[in-house]
Amino acid sequence: MVLHIYAVRHGQTYFNRYNRLQGWSNSPLTPSGLSDAERAGHKLEDVAFQAAYSSDTTRAQVTAQRIIDLNQASEPKPALRCAMNFREQFYGYFEGQDMGMAWWAAGAPHGAKSYQEIVERYGLGATRDFLKEADPFHDAESDQEYWQRVEAGFRLLGRDETLADGDKVLLVWHGNSLLSLMHRFAPEGYDLSERPANGSVTVFDYDPEAPFDQAVEVSSYNQ
Repeated sequence: MVLHIYAVRHGQTYFNRYNRLQGWSNSPLTPSGLSDAERAGHKLEDVAFQAAYSSDTTRAQVTAQRIIDLNQASEPKPALRCAMNFREQFYGYFEGQDMGMAWWAAGAPHGAKSYQEIVERYGLGATRDFLKEADPFHDAESDQEYWQRVEAGFRLLGRDETLADGDKVLLVWHGNSLLSLMHRFAPEGYDLSERPANGSVTVFDYDPEAPFDQAVEVSSYNQ
């Protein structure tokens, strides 16, 4: 069975605007963020979704519900299902802090002064491991902890008895999570130098019967 996933990054929030880390913490959508959700809704209004999922963060739920409300092709319109497994990574002590300062704290002990420098020298997974190491409480998720939670979220999709082969699923997700998915499954052929834009759409196929490392095939990114 293959599911066609339309993954949307939530609309802009105030923490996005202020360049602050926002994982499990929440800030409201800005007026621009509401427009992001509206734009994504119109972009997907002719896609017939059989299911709709999102992170249980408010910013994802608001974005997802606006997309569902604007959808013209789904009959009936799917009820939104929320799961903590689809939350952004947890930044622990660094939640709400300036991104530049937080990534300097994580990377500087390893000779990398920014998020991008960590990724280029050590790989994206190291950004999580280095941040957990720098967290005085060690509450931030490690790369292994993050993927264990996210993979469990995808298993929820696979166990959804309302879905059949070829069905389309809306998933409203988060920027770093989408970037992480791309680094893991489609590291070549796409510009991964920046996170996907708020309200952008990334399309991929998910095969719940395959081992997870072979379960995702990306069709388009950050559209």
